[in-house]
Amino acid sequence: MRPNWFLAFPIDGSFVLRLPEHPKGLRRFHPNDVHLTLAFLGACTQDEAMNAWQTLDDRLTETPARPFEVSLGPVVAMGRPKLYTALSALPQRGQNEAIELIARFRDALTDAAGARRDKRPPKPHVTIARPRRRADDADRRAGLEWAQQLDLRHVTSKVDRVALYTWNMPRVDGFFRIVEVRSFG
Repeated sequence: MRPNWFLAFPIDGSFVLRLPEHPKGLRRFHPNDVHLTLAFLGACTQDEAMNAWQTLDDRLTETPARPFEVSLGPVVAMGRPKLYTALSALPQRGQNEAIELIARFRDALTDAAGARRDKRPPKPHVTIARPRRRADDADRRAGLEWAQQLDLRHVTSKVDRVALYTWNMPRVDGFFRIVEVRSFG
């Protein structure tokens, strides 16, 4: 099975270690895995992912992005309501800047990798947990209840770089690994 690839803005994920205990049906993200997705490329080859990376690098050279601050807000279910795939915090401050960058780059990056375009409007989010593979309805309900009690308004992070991610094998120190990183400016 080919690993998934994506481009994202790394976020300081140290806050996940201070979250209340999560239900057994969830897998909390490792601090190294916390990010704000720019473009999901899916199960493409490394060469295709590097094409997307080069496209991003070229576009940032032409029109640089400026650093911005994000603050996190409510944690919501992503995907289908009953079978959600992630619990993610929606940015409050920095939301407009993130939407602008996603809208500006996402299609060109997925095209460069030969990946499927996301037809949905940009929805910046920072995933903090996912349901485990064998999570049942009760586990998912418990996950939603856990997410609703979280108050992440104090969590802020500077967005000043972008990274190319893939799976981390073996899964030590997180689920994902950064392959390339580029600072803004």
